Amino acid sequence: MAPTDRQIATLALAHALNAAERGLPVIPLTAARLPALPSAHRGSTARTACTGLCGRPGHGVHDATTDPAAVRALFAAAPHAAGYGIACGQGPHRLIGIDLDAEDGPGPAARTEAGAGSATGTGARSAGALRQLALQHLFAIPPTLTVLTPGGGRHLWLTVPPEVAVAGSSSRLAPGVDVRGTGGYLVGPGSVTPHGTYRLAPGTAHLPPAPCPRTLLRLLTPPARRSRGAGNPAGARTPRGPEPGEGLVHFVLAARSGQRNTRLFWAACRAYEHGLGDALAPALAEAAVSAGLPAHEARATLASAARLAAGRSEAA
Repeated sequence: MAPTDRQIATLALAHALNAAERGLPVIPLTAARLPALPSAHRGSTARTACTGLCGRPGHGVHDATTDPAAVRALFAAAPHAAGYGIACGQGPHRLIGIDLDAEDGPGPAARTEAGAGSATGTGARSAGALRQLALQHLFAIPPTLTVLTPGGGRHLWLTVPPEVAVAGSSSRLAPGVDVRGTGGYLVGPGSVTPHGTYRLAPGTAHLPPAPCPRTLLRLLTPPARRSRGAGNPAGARTPRGPEPGEGLVHFVLAARSGQRNTRLFWAACRAYEHGLGDALAPALAEAAVSAGLPAHEARATLASAARLAAGRSEAA
């Protein structure tokens, strides 16, 4: 038996309260994934820039809150809510989302959660574009909480520092890779749409949203263009770009128990592929030791990566 609208709204509130309890600011959404509360200024002939200072609900993502009583009040004012949105860029977690589009392939009914990350069907091309970007700029997406969309896409949840504002974008980062940034929202798991339900990806429910890799963060927040003809003021410092291979070093540094050897080997192989192996090896070894890998194991792993790289170059 299909759930009633009332049951869907009750379930949406329960999910939203659970998210708010974990420090995620939420708002009610319709089944169309839009803010469920009508504008507080509807019918006004004058455009307004009010972001909630008027004290009334109906300001989209500006209504987002973690206060349980406020969450209940928002949902009470939106009895037809079918889901909830999580505000991006707001404290304490300051979430952003990397949205991997669904691709042409099997219809939603033929897709399964197990196949969500496979090479066929769900998001294969956009996921490949993200991997290519990571290889090109020498960073890696850390394990993080991931949400599967009803249409076959995926939302990778990441966090950013308080001083950083990430703008939302569509396919600017890579083909089929959208960004949910400050001022936007992510549809929370458990939200219901006519096409299905947003769900946590298997194996990621226990993971917290991971910090956005610093190299990726630089790609998401490019420096403002200087006006043509503007000179560099005396004493002004030119922003330093990322050091070559810095993302790989941080990838190794963030390794947990059971990942250290694997991460070091992967990073070293990428470094050799880009001609940075010998120069980056000392920094990679230091990062691995700092992460808890014995020094002799780090040296052996780097030597294995170097031999593999040498064998490939000879074969070529």
